Amino acid sequence: MGTLLPRPVMHPLIRVLPRIARALAAGEPVVALESSVLAQGLPVPENADAARAMVGAVELAGAVAGITAVARGTPTIGLEADELDRFLRREGVRKVSARDLATAIAAGADGATTVAASLALASTVGIQVFVTGGIGGVHRDAPYDESADLAELARSPMVVVCAGAKSILDLEATWERLETLGVTVVGYRTSELPGFFTAQTGIRLDTCVDDARDIAAIWRAHRALGHSRCRSVRGASASVPMIITCGGGIIGGNAATGSVAEPSSSIDETASASG
Repeated sequence: MGTLLPRPVMHPLIRVLPRIARALAAGEPVVALESSVLAQGLPVPENADAARAMVGAVELAGAVAGITAVARGTPTIGLEADELDRFLRREGVRKVSARDLATAIAAGADGATTVAASLALASTVGIQVFVTGGIGGVHRDAPYDESADLAELARSPMVVVCAGAKSILDLEATWERLETLGVTVVGYRTSELPGFFTAQTGIRLDTCVDDARDIAAIWRAHRALGHSRCRSVRGASASVPMIITCGGGIIGGNAATGSVAEPSSSIDETASASG
């Protein structure tokens, strides 16, 4: 089966740093990263350590990392050094989900992007792979309280590499919602849906692989099916989301069976094989 790499789409409103833009134009692997974990999730100075680990793991595997954010009103793929320093200080940086992008842009604000906002920005410019620690989901004892991550996962044509959903959530309900929304979930070297800090949750996955090349093959087939049956709401490519859950890998440290460095090799192979 031939490759189905979408052409990068340079959006007039979204800034893409030159190195990332060149990689996209050349069909080289690019991995999107969120910024909310740096500006809201982790304290100082651990957030700077996490930023170096995230970017370093991606680059060590031969891919180009792009931290997504809104920098003083400009949605961006990639942060300049002074911008990253500003975000790491955590001063005056608002948390931005997909619905908040327009308001942050209009206000000229600094905005740290959640999973949902990161997917919205990255997919718009043709990036295929996004990595995060854990996705949002359905909250416990409040089934009506559901993260916007799930809706964005269902409409963004990207591979999402993560350590499952955050452990504070109702993981069973989140798993059911992912099924309802048509999001394919593949376990990479795990047969269970990880719970962010733990590799074992008792939730059995339908599909498990041990080789990143198998992930790439599934992704190519996924895109081939999507091109023939649906269109993305953004109109650029088929909406065929897919989550790769890595058993226990979390940003910034080790869990039961993995670390931030473990999935980096798989995302590079996946991105390269997809292109």
